[in-house]
This record gives sequence, structure tokens and C-alpha cells, in this order.
Amino acid sequence: MENKADQDPGEDDLYEHHRFVAGKGQEPLRVDKFLMNFIENATRNKIQQAAKSGNIWVNSKVVKQNYKVKAEDEVKVLFEHPPYEFLLTPENIPLDIVFEDDSLLVVNKPAGMVVHPGHGNYSGTLLNALAHHIEELPNNSNGRPGLVHRIDKDTSGLLVIAKTDEAMTHLARQFYDKTSERQYVALVWGSIEEEEGTVIGNIARNPKNRLQMQVFPEGEQGKEAVTHFKVLERLGYVTLVSCELETGRTHQIRVHMKYIGHTLFNDERYGGDKILKGTTFTKYKQFVENCFKILPRQALHAKTLGFIHPKTGKKMKFDTDIPEDMASCIDKWRHYSRHSQ
Repeated sequence: MENKADQDPGEDDLYEHHRFVAGKGQEPLRVDKFLMNFIENATRNKIQQAAKSGNIWVNSKVVKQNYKVKAEDEVKVLFEHPPYEFLLTPENIPLDIVFEDDSLLVVNKPAGMVVHPGHGNYSGTLLNALAHHIEELPNNSNGRPGLVHRIDKDTSGLLVIAKTDEAMTHLARQFYDKTSERQYVALVWGSIEEEEGTVIGNIARNPKNRLQMQVFPEGEQGKEAVTHFKVLERLGYVTLVSCELETGRTHQIRVHMKYIGHTLFNDERYGGDKILKGTTFTKYKQFVENCFKILPRQALHAKTLGFIHPKTGKKMKFDTDIPEDMASCIDKWRHYSRHSQ
């Protein structure tokens, strides 16, 4: 009679859906609670079901839901089917293509568009649109076709997409070596005292809120992150800034600006959708709420992108206009700050 253990798939036969390494300061925590802190849109029920089905592995061994995760444990969620985000359906979605040749294309992504499929967003993404536009895209190190870098769903702006393996390798190296140029424009709460500055602080997931990232200034965990900023315009209770990324961490500008006390305007995830500066007048409250309606997202636009072309070796630089929703909101603040002196 065949042993059941012989029939069960080993780790190498399964598809990795999630992988996390517990930080050095990780207190013992049940694996289901640990995963709840890291996987967006996951329910406790789904995680417990995965544990019952033998889909949760710690340090290459299947564990039950009550396993206590310890410092530096490697936690994986493995299934017999590939992640849905890799089952990419081409969709005929219009793209704002700024530049295209045989090696790459540069797109201007609208706010509200998710870059790649993932939990709860399996269609309507930039990758679905790209799969329709280009027959075959090279995979990056995470198996995501064409993507050299990403921007958040509600951030607008420029992205470079690799069309060949050679371009993917070359461009990814530039981003890794911090030789690419990425400049963003952001509207932030408060009046920034200095004209320019640099924010340095490691970024990792917030252990208390799985949807947020957080700065760990001592560098005891997270990845190194550096943001340079310059004041473009002071508009009373808000400031328009230009931010240049030296590194590209998840939510980097959003987290770094909050860390120095200047949360992005209308950034719901980080508390910028509340009135953080200003008067208590009802009229002012109405004005801010109108601004939130005009710009129903964080005030962040990836305005400029620069890199060396992987084939020609030429320096390429692209610039886009600030989109209408953000420009209208800035104009309202401009008018308000002029007339409220």
C-alpha cells in the first residue's frame, strides 16, 4: 500500500504565493496572526483553512495554525496552483504611451490603475493592458512580466516597461545601482521650514497595521531608504514639494514625508485625509473637503523619469504634466493662500 507521505507534494512541487522572513525582534506569535499582519485582504478564516490543508510552511516544514513564529523564521504559503496574478489575461485597455521602441516603452499611468494583478485585483491592471499591447514580455525577478519598478494604485505618473530580457536586466541593474532618476511632485500637509532636505530611514511593514509601511530610524529592521526633497511652492497650510528617490521602497515618499511631520494631502492610508493643519473655521473645513473631492487620492505624481537606454547607451529623460485632479487641487490652495493672508 502506498504511503500517504509519498503522495503529498514536496516544497519544490508547489507554487510559492507568499514568503516572509520574521525580523530579528519578532516575539513568538501564532503563524495565522503573523500572516494576517502581512497579507493584504486575507481573512483569518482563509489563513486557517490554508493551515489545515498543509499550505503553510515554516523553515521548509508544514506547520499548523497555532505554530509560534520566532525571529528569523522563513514563513511560506505554498499551493499546487500558480498565483492568480501570474495567470495574466490580456485586456484591451487604452494606454498613455509616452515612448516606445523595440527594447522598452514608457507609460504615463493614471491614478486608480493597479500596476499588476494581486489579491482582489485580477483584471483592469496595467499588466493586463500591456499583455494585450505586447505579445510577450520578459519576466522580472519576481516573475512579473515587463515590470522594472512600480508605483502605487493611486499615484499617477511614469513607468518604464522592459520588452526584452536584455532590457529587463539592464534597466533593473540601473534601479538597483540607484543610477536611474525618479522625481515626484507631492502636496503635503504643513509648511516645511527648510528649502530642501534629505530623509533617511529604513522602511519595513508596520507590525501593528499590515497595510502601512513604517520608518525604523535605527535601522534595526527594514530596507535602507533615502528621499531628497525640495520646496516648490508654499501654499499656507500645505506645501508643494519635489521628491527625488535614491531608493525605491514601497510607499517610500508617503512614509518618509509622514515621518518628518508632513503627511501627503488626502493620503487615506497614512491619515492625510483629515485636516492636519489649519484653522477651526467651518468655511476652511468646507474648503478642505472640497479639495478632497477634487483630488480623491494621495497628492503624488511620478513626474520625471530618467535612465540609460539598454541598447543605444543614450541618456533618456521623460517628463509629464501634473494630472488635472492634482493641478486643480493645487490651484485651489494657491487661491486660498493668496486670499487668506
